[in-house]
This record gives sequence, C-alpha cells and structure tokens, in this order.
Amino acid sequence: MSEQVAPPPAPDAAQYPSAVQTPPPAEPKAEKSGSKKLLGIVGAIVVFLVVAGLKFGVGTAIGNFLNKDETAEAKAGDCIAELPEVTGTKEEKVDGAKVVECTSTDAVYNVVGRVDGQTQAQARSGEACGQYLKEDQEGYVFYSIEPGKTGYLLCLTKKA
Repeated sequence: MSEQVAPPPAPDAAQYPSAVQTPPPAEPKAEKSGSKKLLGIVGAIVVFLVVAGLKFGVGTAIGNFLNKDETAEAKAGDCIAELPEVTGTKEEKVDGAKVVECTSTDAVYNVVGRVDGQTQAQARSGEACGQYLKEDQEGYVFYSIEPGKTGYLLCLTKKA
C-alpha cells in the first residue's frame, strides 16, 4: 500500500480574503412577552407597597403580631406565669408575660381584677386594685400602657 501526500501549496497561491464579507449573525431582539411585562409591573407595585407599609405603620402592626401581648385578654379568674417580684414602688419592665392554665406548674399569680382605660399614673398608684383585694391581702399590679395613652391593668395575688 502506498501512501500519498499532497504537495504544499505554491507560495504564489496565497489565499486572499473574498471581497464580500458576511456579517456575523445578529442576535434576536429580546422582546418581553406580555406576561413578563405584567410580572415586572406587579413586582414593582409589590415592592412599593412593602416599602410604603414599612414606612407608614405596617411594620408596627407586624411587630405587634410577632410580639403579641399575651395578657391583653386576661380577666379575673385567669392565671399568669412567673413575673419578676418587685417591692414598694419599684417598677420593672416585663417581656413575655403570659396567661397560663391555673392548673399549670407555671401559674404563679391569680388575676383577681382587670381595669381598662387607665393611664400610667393611675396604674402606678395601684388604687384601682383596692376594690379587688381583701383586707391584709398582698396584691400586685401588672399593666400594659404606652406613654401618653391609656391601657389596662391587672390586679394580681400570689397563687396559693
């Protein structure tokens, strides 16, 4: 079997580029379909509403939902879990106070009364709870009132 080899091209037979060049294929225009345009508009509206909501109070509503006051619906006959014990006129801020079943081992206080529409000054005086406490009975006041507004107070006694 014989091998055949092609001779090298002649030096004067250099290839010249053709005079007509074809341009590279153009990329198709990326046109948004109607659904993509609608999705973009809806997305922009949602972003606007979220920003506006956070700026104008939805953040507070969400915060209140996440940090719900679990004693807001407490009434006489309910029980409250352990709270920090304070004496005299000393006050202490409490996070996480909650109503529990009175049969629970977490139940430490009995709610003997509830007074709504109280200011902080009225709540601090504790006078509103006098009607719910028996003579010589030690009582405690728990309240949730924003400064300058009114709220509720709970009259508590230690669970026996």
